[in-house]
Amino acid sequence: YRPPNQDEEADEAFYKQLAEVYQSLALVLVRDFNFPDVCWKYNTAESKQSRRFLECCVEDNFLTQLVSEPTRGGASLNLLFTNREGLVGDVVVGDRLGLSDHEMIEFSI
Repeated sequence: YRPPNQDEEADEAFYKQLAEVYQSLALVLVRDFNFPDVCWKYNTAESKQSRRFLECCVEDNFLTQLVSEPTRGGASLNLLFTNREGLVGDVVVGDRLGLSDHEMIEFSI
């Protein structure tokens, strides 16, 4: 979970860890990233932190984002990334789990 008001220093620490993990053969990353201003259709964002996320997390690590519909209200906050085509399939945004205000993401590996 990434708090909506997380500072840039914590984001940068995450990007550094991700760059190290990216060296593995296969990566599946699922998280509530809390970047509601990212447009996944065009890979654009309004805020500086969101643009940095697209650059450092997605583009630098050649990740593909696989969630194509909103996961909380009208925003895609919960995201699923992979670095290998065909590794993840059958991605479905489903119902809520318990009292959560986020939709579940189901997928197969």
